[in-house]
Amino acid sequence: MKLTLKRIAKRDTYTIGRLYINGEYFCDTLEDKDRGLKQSMSLSEIKAKKVYGKTAIPAGEYEVTLHIISPKYSKKPWFVKFCGAKMPRILNIPGYDGVLIHEGNSDKDTCGCILVGKNTVVGKVLESKNTFAKLYPILKAASDKGERITINIK
Repeated sequence: MKLTLKRIAKRDTYTIGRLYINGEYFCDTLEDKDRGLKQSMSLSEIKAKKVYGKTAIPAGEYEVTLHIISPKYSKKPWFVKFCGAKMPRILNIPGYDGVLIHEGNSDKDTCGCILVGKNTVVGKVLESKNTFAKLYPILKAASDKGERITINIK
């Protein structure tokens, strides 16, 4: 399964994007500020520009797994019941660790992660929990079939 995130609005404190699944639009996204990082940059270049908890991950292609329990979401009953707290985790991001795709509404909820929802209010995504509840089963079905899931961030 191929996810594509196209960043379309880069602002001072946040980034709005569009998430596609196998080329088909699925939802809007919200990330931290895009500071122009790229997967091809050296780790020292990334660390020099990154502001912890306030920087979108480097553009590039990454693998996504559903096989790791999130320490943060394992404390939230809805996520434990819904997905066993096995949140979509983006792997092998230079200079980053524990980056998830999850619910949330503003840049204060991101901390480097990708939020899903509907961008109907400037600087936010709404209906995020419902959007996540629709996205997760699609990813889980692919994962259960042994499909490789990737995300290409542009």
